[in-house]
Amino acid sequence: MDIIAIFNSDIYTFAVIPLLIFLARIVDVSFGTMRVIFISKGFRYLAPFLGFFEVLVWLGAMRQIMVNLSSVACYIAYAAGFAAGTYAGIVIEQKLSIGNVIIRIITNNDSSRLLKKLQEEGHIVTSSGAKSPDGKVKILYAVLRRQDISKAIKTVKEFNPNAFYSIEDVRFVSENNHHVVHKPDRSSSMFGFYRKGK
Repeated sequence: MDIIAIFNSDIYTFAVIPLLIFLARIVDVSFGTMRVIFISKGFRYLAPFLGFFEVLVWLGAMRQIMVNLSSVACYIAYAAGFAAGTYAGIVIEQKLSIGNVIIRIITNNDSSRLLKKLQEEGHIVTSSGAKSPDGKVKILYAVLRRQDISKAIKTVKEFNPNAFYSIEDVRFVSENNHHVVHKPDRSSSMFGFYRKGK
């Protein structure tokens, strides 16, 4: 079978083209998800760079859709690729663990051991007293890298298992102030050229 015959075959029309559309959508939607995440993190140069390739791949997928308007398989592949690409983008972002977060810990128990342990792990922790409906509580604040979240939570549960904690994204951190951040964010260094204000 020659090459022209392959391109004109039913297998190419109903299997190969939908598969290519599916893969293209995974790539472009993953880029799109990452682009939005980078925008929220302040990577003002990297986000447009990803946007360029996102649209380029999307145009290729759309061209195949327009050429095969009567193919239901292409429509299904396009939608499935969008869903898979969204999931892939989120997984990639989680693996990269870009940026910093602030963890806020509220406890009505003695927090001295927890405070000391977090400091031993290299985190700069700020503590303050507060009042709750149940009485006095201690609030601990720490800014840490996203990849350190699991370790910090494990420490909190080990020393104060009943403590309430919340985690929020931090868009910008003054990395020159060692009183705020003890460890520099490696991901920020990796993409330092692309960060806003760099």
